[in-house]
Amino acid sequence: MAIGLAAAALAVPAAADAVPITPASVPTTLPAFTGAPARAHRIKAILGPQNPFMAKNPNSNIHNDTWMTDAYQRRGPLGRSLVARSEAKPPSLCGSLAFDRRGRIVSICPSTLSPPQARIIDPKSLATIASYDLPNAPDPPGTKAFQNFTGGGYFFLDARDRIWAATKTNHIFVIAESPDGQSLVKRRDFDLNGVLTPDERVTSALPGFDGLIWFVSKASGKVGTLNRKTGAIHVLRTGEEIENSFAVGRGGIFIVSDKRMYRFRASKKGRPYIVWKSTYRNSGIVKPSQLDAGSGTTPTLMSGGYVAITDNADPMNIVVYRRAPRLKRGQKRVVCQVPVFGKGASATENTLLTAGRSLIVVNNYGYQDPFGPTGGAATVPGFARIDVLPGGRGCRKVWTNRTERGSSVVPKLSTRTGLIYTYVRKDDLPGSQPYFWSAIDFRTGRTAWTQYAGSGLSFNNNYAGIALGSGGTAYLGVIGGIIKLRDGP
Repeated sequence: MAIGLAAAALAVPAAADAVPITPASVPTTLPAFTGAPARAHRIKAILGPQNPFMAKNPNSNIHNDTWMTDAYQRRGPLGRSLVARSEAKPPSLCGSLAFDRRGRIVSICPSTLSPPQARIIDPKSLATIASYDLPNAPDPPGTKAFQNFTGGGYFFLDARDRIWAATKTNHIFVIAESPDGQSLVKRRDFDLNGVLTPDERVTSALPGFDGLIWFVSKASGKVGTLNRKTGAIHVLRTGEEIENSFAVGRGGIFIVSDKRMYRFRASKKGRPYIVWKSTYRNSGIVKPSQLDAGSGTTPTLMSGGYVAITDNADPMNIVVYRRAPRLKRGQKRVVCQVPVFGKGASATENTLLTAGRSLIVVNNYGYQDPFGPTGGAATVPGFARIDVLPGGRGCRKVWTNRTERGSSVVPKLSTRTGLIYTYVRKDDLPGSQPYFWSAIDFRTGRTAWTQYAGSGLSFNNNYAGIALGSGGTAYLGVIGGIIKLRDGP
């Protein structure tokens, strides 16, 4: 999954004013709420291990935990007397949301009008409490601003509430909260320019369970390690583009390029090496919504010893692999390849959600430049659930929702409510471009309810991800600022 940068001189008030986002001049003709409040149905969660060098699950990064499950064991809104709120911010997009130990939102908000900015945001008022400007640099030639996630988008929060962010200048900054939590200050600075060229931007950096910092570059597909204590850096070049983040397990780093799925480890001296690799099916087409002709998913680890991605076939498949270093006699690396959505109309730039033996995928096919004439374009509808069969005997498709248009959002799952929380764009009058919060029943795939969020460019999330706070509130960064949704009294 990748999150693009906001790139428009929107007329929004200063962050401190806490003024709601102004909707488009063409209002929606659709009802503000459809469906009915849902009843909570707990589902089996995946209890991935806690990485000791990251904030407590599920608060550390855009995909919640070290296994990148995109699932919460805390509740989200059920749809009762829903209360929606927004706060306008300067043009930027807080696409990746984490939570510090005080329950406050932590984000890095890229922009093409100003440097990327780290922020602490009040979860109730949505006002910015503290900010820190990261270094800026021109994008490499040919980069689409709305599809660029380098410069801190894939940051992580550690167990001490410190932000670890890869900058556009090929550094990794460690930014700490002050003791009173009212300001941000840089504590450490690791320079990667000795192993990366200016155009080989860092896509993501994450710690292994031993504390070694792993990083990947978009161009050249370099996979590197950084020793936090000695500063030693080692790099392996794949020669393939890596535009997604990666998953971290005990003893294994799982990375997908535009051609292959990999498992990596590091030697005793910290040198990365390939444990196994597998080429996936690829149409060679950069489909509408995609960053390149390859997988658009950060790998997702599952219980039972599996790792899953989507490929770039036509139609796209969910692909499940056995992640063990060595396979038992008679086993194959690929457990299943299950096609989802239609031929000529299937693509995703968001990772898979997982709980138990299930995987959820969203269709992003058709999404375009939000600043173009179509305002981002409505996507082809589609959500689907795939289950791995007991014993890894294959997979089966459980349901497909052909109603909801998943926009470009990273959906989230609450195993406590049994709902998939997403953000959709609906068809309406020309110029309206209405966006709605939406909840889908994990068990049946049916839409439980939708709630109007706002209309127009300001409410476009442009690849940003939903986050669920500890109080059952859903949050999302949009081009105009931050929006949230909670149940009413």
